[in-house]
Amino acid sequence: MRVSYAPAYYAPLPEGHVFPMKKFTGLHRYLTGQQLIYPENVVAPSPVDVASLLTVHTREYVHGIMEGTLNRKQQRRLGLPWSRRLALRSRLAVQGTINAGLMALEDGIAGNLAGGTHHAMPGFGEGFCVFNDVAVAIKVLQQSMWAKRILVLDCDVHQGNGTAKVFENNQDVFTFSMHGEKNYPFKKPPSSLDIGLPDKTGDKVYLRTLGDALDDIFSQFDPDLVFYLGGIDPLEDDHFGRLSLSMKGLQNRDEVVIRTVVEKGIPLVLLLSGGYAPTVKETVLAHAEMYKKALAWAS
Repeated sequence: MRVSYAPAYYAPLPEGHVFPMKKFTGLHRYLTGQQLIYPENVVAPSPVDVASLLTVHTREYVHGIMEGTLNRKQQRRLGLPWSRRLALRSRLAVQGTINAGLMALEDGIAGNLAGGTHHAMPGFGEGFCVFNDVAVAIKVLQQSMWAKRILVLDCDVHQGNGTAKVFENNQDVFTFSMHGEKNYPFKKPPSSLDIGLPDKTGDKVYLRTLGDALDDIFSQFDPDLVFYLGGIDPLEDDHFGRLSLSMKGLQNRDEVVIRTVVEKGIPLVLLLSGGYAPTVKETVLAHAEMYKKALAWAS
């Protein structure tokens, strides 16, 4: 299985910042060190071009990120302090998702060892999301005629508000978000299908709800390509999660999604999205579970 990754996915943050930036290099090191992903199958992206970013984002916002002209309010909303390395990593990660989409269309399954930055809106970033890589990748793949009907399966604990907003009323993109109802963001633009879950939902109800939702989605929408945002923040010990999934429950979630898509013969893109376990090591190991499940189905 091929994946997108570049060392510059890491950009330094102030000491004590809550965002686990080191998880990107840590996940790459773990997957290659365990020989789950072979080095020759790691494809390094170049920075995404401005024209691609402008399919989703405003020129003013793109310029603000690339040139560092965001004001304090904009940086506070983003949740990340601007730096040239942050701007570079954000452009690399977007192209990584575009590349993963193309690789999935060729291979059946591919991934980006980053991505899933679903909170970014056309004119601003928020919730640690600079650019909306999923939305840009979809726009680029559609404009290039690589795919037309695209499904976003977003299982991050936070609703994919940016993606929902970009594709509202777009009949060729189905956005599904299953998230914590009382969790961030507090204003949730409607996805094609939203399922808001109560705090402490737990494995049994979560998995039953997900299975029913997937049956419903595929009964009404036949995609050419699926993007899966496999955020690990529904875990019970996540700093922001509150849905109380066990590790076994998270593994079963990934199994259900990946098996459902692969058995239907639909190309699948894997994206990390959020995860804030107590340590970077725990965060990395939890993200790796999605790739372990995918590798079992990619052979």
